[in-house]
Amino acid sequence: MKRLLPSLRAKKRYLAFELISEVPVSRNDLIKEVMFSASSLIGDVTASECDIKVLGFEDSKGIAQCSHARVKETRASLATLTRINGKRATVHILGTSGTIKRATEKFLRNHTTFEPELKVNFKKAGEL
Repeated sequence: MKRLLPSLRAKKRYLAFELISEVPVSRNDLIKEVMFSASSLIGDVTASECDIKVLGFEDSKGIAQCSHARVKETRASLATLTRINGKRATVHILGTSGTIKRATEKFLRNHTTFEPELKVNFKKAGEL
């Protein structure tokens, strides 16, 4: 059987992401929650059209594959992920690329962990 020509193959995009969670998470738990959040947000039919796959995940960073026509829906479904195994967690998308190599080089190498800054300004009772 012949291989498909590159122009006839399904086009894919690769999302580099970082998982921020309270406890370490296994790859299988992450895959289960990604599929659940995608199907609950956009429905089973659209989730299957997105063709989301978690290709690699280690040290709270990973790469997910999706259809090139459904990148926005995939990003939205990853953003709605809030809990994994009952523990709080969120996915921070680092970027999108057309190849795994470029996604790894551009977004995952030499990347520092995302630390949100909390700025709280307390005013005294007399200052308003």
